[in-house]
Amino acid sequence: MHAHRPELDRAVPALLVKVGRYPDAYGATGAARSLGRAGVPVYAMVEDPLTPTALSRYVRRAFARPGTGCEPAEVLVAQLLAAGRAIGRRSVAVPTDDEAAVLLAEHQEELAPYFLLPPVPPGLPRRLADKGGLRELCRAHGVATPRACTPADRGELLATASEWGYPVVLKNLAPFTRLARPAVSHTTIVPDEAALLAACPSDGPLSLLLQEYVPQACAEDWIAHLCCGPGGRPLVVFTGVKDRSWPPETGVTTRGHTRSNPELAALTADFCEAIGYCGTADLDWRYDRRDDRYKLVDFNPRNGAQFRLFETVDGVDVVRALHLSLTGRRVPAAPQRPRRFRMGRLDTLSALSGAWQDRCRPWGLWPEPHTEHAWFASDDPAPAAMALLRFSLSAPYRLLRTTLHS
Repeated sequence: MHAHRPELDRAVPALLVKVGRYPDAYGATGAARSLGRAGVPVYAMVEDPLTPTALSRYVRRAFARPGTGCEPAEVLVAQLLAAGRAIGRRSVAVPTDDEAAVLLAEHQEELAPYFLLPPVPPGLPRRLADKGGLRELCRAHGVATPRACTPADRGELLATASEWGYPVVLKNLAPFTRLARPAVSHTTIVPDEAALLAACPSDGPLSLLLQEYVPQACAEDWIAHLCCGPGGRPLVVFTGVKDRSWPPETGVTTRGHTRSNPELAALTADFCEAIGYCGTADLDWRYDRRDDRYKLVDFNPRNGAQFRLFETVDGVDVVRALHLSLTGRRVPAAPQRPRRFRMGRLDTLSALSGAWQDRCRPWGLWPEPHTEHAWFASDDPAPAAMALLRFSLSAPYRLLRTTLHS
């Protein structure tokens, strides 16, 4: 027998904080539902009033900020302070993108009168969200990563890729820079030098990480989500497998399932404790069968888009754990619940793209028990309807572009 579901403090609201423009990011909608179902008043920063998150029945008020995320920090902080004053009570701030996590950490003192924030070292989220900074932290603490470098210019990029051999992986290096001057549109697998030249057509300084490609035949993609208290002490740790993503192999999780992995949970918790991380986090690991090691690929210093895949048998996910911790309530220890996650529209694209490449039938497109859906929820149907209306028209183009370039 496990403890009863812990009661969240309904007198303390939550503000979902977003800096970049990602209207199709479903993590914020999941956070609104998780906290709202527990009776917490939820507020959200959104791109416009017709985003799926803004229409959730669990969002009491949406603050539309039509900027790009590239505004000066003082402008972004002023928007947060205005939202805090409008809410009227000190709220738990929940970052839903890397830039929001960086902004909240680096301006804790200014924001503290209006928001409850985890006591993370102010510069740590920026280092973790920066691919080069993450690599340095991993090296310092003995955490394995795929081979990577940060080339200064295109000449060094081409020389290194030629030395390593193709394919290679390209990633935007730093938060905020990826919004203002993205080197690539998203994490990209580059098959040869011609594709590399096309991806980086001009010379000059690069804000780019070049990473070794771990072949899919030799790898497994794992996810670890956790919430850490003061000093990096893990409050909840979850592990699962990424079954599919969009774009394939490099993008957001579109299909996944929970799987207990004590070794990976310990690796994740030990690293966070060693660096003193505090708050929610989403870590992508790739298990490399060639050397039998888990290699850290990405560290997102906030809850991941697919965080609702994970919850304990007592109904605690990382967002609820954050709220419990910041309001002084105990986070009960309990095992994770077996669950699945699916992002229907993008998962269908990923399945069809994979079937096209492998010349086989697509699998896993039918409803399965214990599945958490990215958009659809029977008690909150409006976000799914708006997501279908806003984003489905782009699906055929995305599929065609991916299959033609595969």
